[in-house]
Amino acid sequence: MTSKSLAQQVYSKMMEKDYCSQWMGIEPLIIEEGLCKLSMKVKREMLNGYSILHGGIAFAFADSAFAFASNSYGRIAVSINGSMNYAGSAVEGDILIAEAKALNVSYKKADFDVNVWKEGDQNILYYFRGTVYRKSEEVLS
Repeated sequence: MTSKSLAQQVYSKMMEKDYCSQWMGIEPLIIEEGLCKLSMKVKREMLNGYSILHGGIAFAFADSAFAFASNSYGRIAVSINGSMNYAGSAVEGDILIAEAKALNVSYKKADFDVNVWKEGDQNILYYFRGTVYRKSEEVLS
């Protein structure tokens, strides 16, 4: 049996108190340095008045993938900017996939892209781009 990677340990530590991600029911698919792929089933409580996924929930889902990917290096990383484009919509019962990938990582800042799509359909519904400030403190200390 292999031990958990640093990225997986960070994910586990963060999830202990990430009550929003817990409520969303996110599940890890890939947790690696600079990369996080999650899944989430759209629940009725996540819908807006038009019976589609609320934009804030879509943003929160992408933001969770962004957070786990940006902290995967072991240093505490906090968001200083994030924006999302909405190219489609999801409905109750859809399984969504969010994939966050590092674009640029420097000592103090890092940029990430997150794409969100429906399972089984590679058409991207939501495009997220974010920047984090990387503190000197370690996540696991």
